Order: sequence, then C-alpha cells, then structure tokens
Amino acid sequence: MLIAKRLVASTLIVSCTLMGLPMQAQAVIVPTDALITPTTEALPGAADNRGRVNSFFARDDVRQAMLQQGVDGEAAQARVAAMSDAEVAELAGRIDQAPAGGEVLGLLFTVFIVLLVTDILGLTKIFPFTRSIR
Repeated sequence: MLIAKRLVASTLIVSCTLMGLPMQAQAVIVPTDALITPTTEALPGAADNRGRVNSFFARDDVRQAMLQQGVDGEAAQARVAAMSDAEVAELAGRIDQAPAGGEVLGLLFTVFIVLLVTDILGLTKIFPFTRSIR
C-alpha cells in the first residue's frame, strides 16, 4: 500500500512539474488550395435534371398540391437549388417514373419528408411546427 502511494505521489509530482514548462507551437501560413477539397465533377445531365425538377415545381397543379400540404413553392425550389447533383438526379428519376398526371402525391410526399427532415436537422426553417435539434 505504501509503495502504491509513493508511486502515485511521484507520478503526480513529475506531471505537475512538467505542466509548468513552456510548450512550443508553430504557426505556418497554409495556402487556400491545401484546405479546400477539390469539387467532384458534376454528374452527367445534372443541369437537365435540375431543369426538369424546377419545371415540375413550376406547374400550377403541383404548386396547388404543395400549398395543400403546407409547403411554399419558393421554399421547395430553394431547397432543390441546395440539393446535391445525386439528390436532384434521384428526384428527377422519381418524376420520370410517376405516371402522367397521376402519382404526384407520392412525389410531393417525398419532397415533404425531405423538407421535414431538413427542418428537424436545422438546415432549413420551412414548417412552423418543427423544432430543430440544434
């Protein structure tokens, strides 16, 4: 027991003594290129996909359905502009798979869920009934 106390006391004495020594730090100017990761190349057809999704949200029947769900059309288009190319490609694929004039509700539900999740994560503030986790 006495040996353990001496060992602990000796360790504390050495560590407290070493804490008083000055630490050295180096500051170096880092070029911007070293900090910024290169952007990945845009997916093929990314501009076409964004155009298709934006034109879909610009339709009157889609805007009316979004308003019935409580989603502002401008907020939805702003969210589409913030989406990555892969997310827009997936959304455009869902638009293409939807029957003409039919499964708009399923697509709007998907958009509603995406907007709801981004509201909960604190990335957007579209719905007044959500609370951010941040």
